[in-house]
Amino acid sequence: MKPVLIYSGTTEGKQLSECLSLAGIPCTVCVATEYGETVMPKQDAVTVHTGRMTAEEMQSFLNEGGFAAVVDATHPFAVEVSENIQKSLKGASLPYFRLRRDCSHETPQGRERWFSSAKECAAALKEVKGNILLTTGSKELFLYAQDDEVKKRLYVRVLPSAESIRACEEQKITGKQIIALQGPFSEELNRAIIKQYDISCIVTKESGAAGGFPEKRKAAEALGIACYIIGSPQETGLSFSEVLKELEILTQTAIPKTAGLCVTLAGIGMGAPETVTQEVKEALERADAVFGSKRALEAAKAAVPAVSAKPLDCCYRAEDILPKLEHPEVFQKWGGAVQVVVVFSGDTGFYSGCRKLRQELFDAGIQNVRILSGISCVSYLSAAAGISWEDAEIFSIHGRQEDLCIKNRLLEAVRSRGKVFVLVSGASDVQEIGKLLEENGCGNCKVILGHQLSYSEEQVREYTPLECQNCTEEGLYVCLILNFEQKERPLTHGRRDGDFLRGQVPMTKEEVRTIAISKLRLNRQGVVYDIGSGTGSVAAEIAERSSSLSVYAIEGKPEAAALIRENCRKFGLYNVTVVNQAAPEALAALPEPTHVFIGGSGGKLKEILSALCGRGAGIRVVLTAVTLETIGEVSAILKELPVSDEEIVQLQVSRSLIAGRYHRMQAENPIWVVSFTVEEE
Repeated sequence: MKPVLIYSGTTEGKQLSECLSLAGIPCTVCVATEYGETVMPKQDAVTVHTGRMTAEEMQSFLNEGGFAAVVDATHPFAVEVSENIQKSLKGASLPYFRLRRDCSHETPQGRERWFSSAKECAAALKEVKGNILLTTGSKELFLYAQDDEVKKRLYVRVLPSAESIRACEEQKITGKQIIALQGPFSEELNRAIIKQYDISCIVTKESGAAGGFPEKRKAAEALGIACYIIGSPQETGLSFSEVLKELEILTQTAIPKTAGLCVTLAGIGMGAPETVTQEVKEALERADAVFGSKRALEAAKAAVPAVSAKPLDCCYRAEDILPKLEHPEVFQKWGGAVQVVVVFSGDTGFYSGCRKLRQELFDAGIQNVRILSGISCVSYLSAAAGISWEDAEIFSIHGRQEDLCIKNRLLEAVRSRGKVFVLVSGASDVQEIGKLLEENGCGNCKVILGHQLSYSEEQVREYTPLECQNCTEEGLYVCLILNFEQKERPLTHGRRDGDFLRGQVPMTKEEVRTIAISKLRLNRQGVVYDIGSGTGSVAAEIAERSSSLSVYAIEGKPEAAALIRENCRKFGLYNVTVVNQAAPEALAALPEPTHVFIGGSGGKLKEILSALCGRGAGIRVVLTAVTLETIGEVSAILKELPVSDEEIVQLQVSRSLIAGRYHRMQAENPIWVVSFTVEEE
């Protein structure tokens, strides 16, 4: 495929090359300076040519390149360059497209004055009193530096390139008068520069949104200074999307409609304008459209009033956003070089939909995605309460109020860490937290509630768990739970038998529990069956290893099932589900297991093991036997089933008993511990 020749030096030219690169269309991009080359990203199928060329040199370059078409994407004020491009095409039969930058051609307002040329504007500056901010670049700097009185009051904002600095030095513009920065510049940054240098007049070209013209104009208006504007030449040509369409037809290659798109995923902070970062404000200033939830959009409008005048859409999921971005009419309206901002409440890296949306945008072919962080409710409450958060545990029960695993993890963190932040949905969640703490031995905790943080009705107050249960005022809440009586959670299992409520229900003894649980080789996200659970001692010890484990205590006897529930309440375990039904019938309705312990089979060991083997490969099984008949049955069954990693361990445990002044050993019944892994049938 023949390459497309792009004369660039503008944002539109750079983005056009990105579009062609994504479509696999080769192109050569011509830029005038080395600085122009440095701002061009490295892209597949894109070659960059650096250096100014005369019309004759352009013609030679054109003849040698074997190009399919020529696109003039130079600056609208680079009239001479455009004329040279057209001269170089004389006699050539190549398609030529002028990429038009849409400028408003508005009439003067306020303290604005409009001029038809830089020369006319420079002459008018002799009448201006005070400092002048020149933002028209270095090429025509000599026109403004001819009058010594004007020159000594000039502050020149130019690109940070050797060529621009050299042009300033040639006109004897001193170092303190040179502001060498690469745009884009937000309204806030323009205001800051105007204030810093005590500017009374700003000079700009009508360069459209891509050239930062609206931001300069708004800054001048906001600060009540004069704004001298050199009007854009009235030019003809094609819009960005029209150029893309012509190149699609010419190359017979589909160009992604979103190729010229930049999407910014921005954290809007707590909601009040003061909590929106400067970087996010600047992104909103430059945005062509803003997406987000209703609350996030309201926060964006409060932080940056100009957002209200932009296209806004109350959505933040990929399935809602992508169809709108991919619609051709959107790009025709915006002009192709599109800046879209999706705002998220709080911080983009903290319980945010940002991560999922970013991946879905990538999957849809939108590569130009950046993420801006915001201030999270946790860091805000931490500062308001004067308590650090680097050693805290952080949870969210927002939308997960019925998740017992979350409650178990929360209790575990409160008991062992002593400092826990919790994101909640509202007052009902605060009540639930207070009840959870009070009922599980954490009634002495201190709860710091942050209500409507960053808003005018903000409150940060300290409560007891009992007082939390009386919380009724609705609004946005964040909780900080402080437990000054925390105890480190044991790293290993090993509760004493006496810790459990037992009654007349059989229980697996602690030494057997220790070895059996070790043979299970648990992992953090496991789904564990404890079949014939009895008192639930094995289920409880497993559940205490990690709150992310899901444990099912399967027990057919109602009195034993009730006892399991009592033991789970005693230890504050919410990740144990008691199933009051015998195996194997109880197994069919349960999730696929990863680990199974069988403490009692009710005479249905073969049926239970057959049912487990039918649930899939990789299940780790451990069972115990106390009689020779059972161990014989197990050995026979395992010969028929698809298992591996089989192991049988026989335990003989003796416990010491005090007899007067002496200790004597009393033997327990011998136990067999059988372990294996289910394989594919």
